[in-house]
Amino acid sequence: MLFSAVVATWKFNEAGLNIGLLLLRIAVGVTMIAHGYNHIWGGGKIAGTGRWFGSLGLRPGIVHAWMASLVELGAGAMLILGLATPLAAAGVIGVMMVAILTVHRFNGFFIFRPGEGWEYTGNLTIAGLALGAAGAGKWSLDNAIGFSVNGWVGLAIAAIGGVGGAVLLLAIFWRPPARKDADAT
Repeated sequence: MLFSAVVATWKFNEAGLNIGLLLLRIAVGVTMIAHGYNHIWGGGKIAGTGRWFGSLGLRPGIVHAWMASLVELGAGAMLILGLATPLAAAGVIGVMMVAILTVHRFNGFFIFRPGEGWEYTGNLTIAGLALGAAGAGKWSLDNAIGFSVNGWVGLAIAAIGGVGGAVLLLAIFWRPPARKDADAT
C-alpha cells in the first residue's frame, strides 16, 4: 500500500532529465577531448600514437591516429555544447567500436585485466547510443537552434554512423597482425 502511494506520486521531471543529459554530455565530452588531446600531445605524441595504430594493423598508422584524435576532439566538444548531438554520438561510437574490435575484445570484460578489457569502451559506446536517442536536452545549442533530432531517428543516426563508419574503416584499412597463441610458449 505504501509502495503504491509512493509510486503514484512519481512524475516525469523535465528539469531532472535536462540535468542528467547535461551531465552525461559533459562527462562523455570531456573524456573524448582528453583522449584526443592525449593522442596528439601526451606521451609519445601523435607520432607515437601513429606507430601504435600501425602496430594494431591500421594502415597508415599516422593517418588513423590523426583521424581518431580529431574525431575525439570534435565529438567531445560537440557533446559538451550539445551541437548536432546524434552526429557527435556517432563519432564517439565509431572511435569506441574501432577500439573494441582492434584492441579490447580479446581481453575479456574488465579493464583492469592484462591488455585491458572492453568494459570502458563498451560503456562509452552505450553512452553514445543513449545520447543519440535522447538528444541533447533543453540546455544545448541543438535546442537553441531548433535542431531536435532524437528518438529512433537520433538513435539510427548515431548507430549507423558510428558502427557503420567503424566497420567501413576497418574493412578498408585494417590488416590485423597475426595473433600470438597464448598457449604456444
